[in-house]
Amino acid sequence: MPRIVSLVSRKASAASRIVSLVTEAAFILLFTLMTCSAWGDEIAPSVLSGNHAMLRLNTAHKYLLLPVEERTDNDRLTVIVGGRAEQTLNVRLATTKADYYVPLELSAWQGKDALLDLHISGSGRDVKALSDIALWKLLKYSDTFDTSNRERLRPLYHHTPLYGWMNDPNGMFYAGGKWHLYYQYNPYGSLWENMSWGHAVSSDLVHWKEEPIALRPDALGTVFSGSCVVDSANVSGYGAGAVLAFYTAAGESQTQCVAVSRDGGMTFTRYPGNPVITGDVPDFRDPKVFRDEERGRWGLVLAAGQEVRFYASEDLLHWRETGRFGKGYGSHGGVWECPDMVRMKVRGTGESKWLLIVNIGDGGPNGGSATQYFIGDFDGSRFVPEGRPEDVHWMDYGKDHYATVTFSGAPDGRHVALAWMSNWQYANAVPTRQYRSANSIARDLSLVKRDGSTALCVEPAPEMLRARKPATKQLTTACEITAALRGSGTITFSNAGGENLRLIVDSKAGTITLDRTRSAIPAINDRYASRITAPLSGGRYNLRLFLDRTSLEVFDADGTMAMTNIIFPTAPYTDLSVTGSVKTRIYPID
Repeated sequence: MPRIVSLVSRKASAASRIVSLVTEAAFILLFTLMTCSAWGDEIAPSVLSGNHAMLRLNTAHKYLLLPVEERTDNDRLTVIVGGRAEQTLNVRLATTKADYYVPLELSAWQGKDALLDLHISGSGRDVKALSDIALWKLLKYSDTFDTSNRERLRPLYHHTPLYGWMNDPNGMFYAGGKWHLYYQYNPYGSLWENMSWGHAVSSDLVHWKEEPIALRPDALGTVFSGSCVVDSANVSGYGAGAVLAFYTAAGESQTQCVAVSRDGGMTFTRYPGNPVITGDVPDFRDPKVFRDEERGRWGLVLAAGQEVRFYASEDLLHWRETGRFGKGYGSHGGVWECPDMVRMKVRGTGESKWLLIVNIGDGGPNGGSATQYFIGDFDGSRFVPEGRPEDVHWMDYGKDHYATVTFSGAPDGRHVALAWMSNWQYANAVPTRQYRSANSIARDLSLVKRDGSTALCVEPAPEMLRARKPATKQLTTACEITAALRGSGTITFSNAGGENLRLIVDSKAGTITLDRTRSAIPAINDRYASRITAPLSGGRYNLRLFLDRTSLEVFDADGTMAMTNIIFPTAPYTDLSVTGSVKTRIYPID
């Protein structure tokens, strides 16, 4: 009897455990379903406080797609692996809706236990409780990220990033038949942040292929502008043909660093002796390395406040300061940035001169950002410009030509420059979302003698002639227009919505003016809607106009005037009309 009772008791106990297990399983299933419903597929963060959350990452996927809402403030995200911070980034994470998505690549941590630490900003958000924001439902994993164009306003033949923010072109060099363009890049949103070096390559300076990000921030800071050179003679010890990148690490202070590529500029490894140059002023950046053949060494110029400083090196790794230039010379309406130093032959003479390019953050000829230059002599330490200290020379009179620098190693003795086609007065406000900003067309620079002094010529690169299609009578959204004028005249671009862009030549005043006050989507800002004027000499003018959806670049035939401006019509310009003695031809470009 006791044996029977014991058996019954054990059966009852087993049944009870089964019920308990079933109940527990049902609870887990219910919790899982609720979690998936609340947080989206595989997204289950731990909300730790009013502005702090953690998320265990599923690194089996290639990407975590981050939803961006631009009206919010930046949130700080840190990827932690094995207790170490592997990557930190700032993203304007969505509170109510996603304006667009950006990818956080997880490939580097595949198979590892990775944690995403999120500090959510409280400002700029209407939802009080962190657990209630739409972010958690919008986050999603993916093994692909769609970079196909979704922007009606994206240019056709100007370089733009596939997605994200872009400003200064930097690190540009030519080698092996390829033009390498690096640029200031934010891969985590279409506003300025997380400065890295994006990378694109071209064989013709017109069509660009995007490559993986070349340099990301490290412990010394984000990656600001700089330059690249090919070490053909192996003076650095990294091998003949190694590509050395010089950049500003923007941490607590701005310092100059080196990274080395042994695969032609595709991937870089930081030099262990970084930083190689330190300074004593807050704005201390944008190193441009150049070859000083007269002294058989390498030179470097960088911006320090409102002057430039020169350095010299025999091995590209150890640098010493040799001189300074800038106080009392040129324009000082804003901070000096992105300098360049180029030795050039003066066309038609036996002379050579140095061209010093200095970009300026404010105070341009038509307001805001611009590029000034000086022509003179340089002895490795002291730069002596021609003309008076107060003389100011502008490379381009438009509002949207900035951070201009040249390619290192350009073939056939050429000096090829690119500019960022925007202005800090409204760069963050232009009406695109998938990406922001484009670069100018490539320009060839040369020196000539004019009126007894040395002058700079700025001309479209000859590759632009080869990009022309047969002439047509119909205006296209991406084209070159040649215009021959006798005396004054006006060229007007217009669309069915009543918007127009007018180019006005006044031979009596000796000016050319672009009127874009009725050309744009009105949401940019009041500093965009403007009339932009440049000097223009002579009575007969041959102009080349490069139209590409959201920009118009104007050059005169002798290279004395360039004027670059961005435009944002609500519909493409379809009509071209002229007044005065003006003859035009239209060449489509794609």
